Amino acid sequence: MDENMGATYVTITDEEGNEHELEFIMRLTCNGREYSAFFPADAEGDDAYKIIMFRIVEENGEELLETIDNDEEAEAVYEAITERLFDEDEDDEDAE
Repeated sequence: MDENMGATYVTITDEEGNEHELEFIMRLTCNGREYSAFFPADAEGDDAYKIIMFRIVEENGEELLETIDNDEEAEAVYEAITERLFDEDEDDEDAE
């Protein structure tokens, strides 16, 4: 993702029909599967750093976001995301 382009936002609709705007953080592979990670776009305080994760599945040639219901899978993805986020922060500090 090009840092000069600014943030990317998506709107998802939950099972109850409520829309949520999310800020895209990253796409990553973990244990052979693809995932996307987001921050809530309108969150404040501690909620601003809440990571929302989805598994990417392909259906009829289209990529869809699917919730992660397995605790072990969610934990592994969360660890991969935070590790990558902290690695990027360290790389940014090293460049200064």
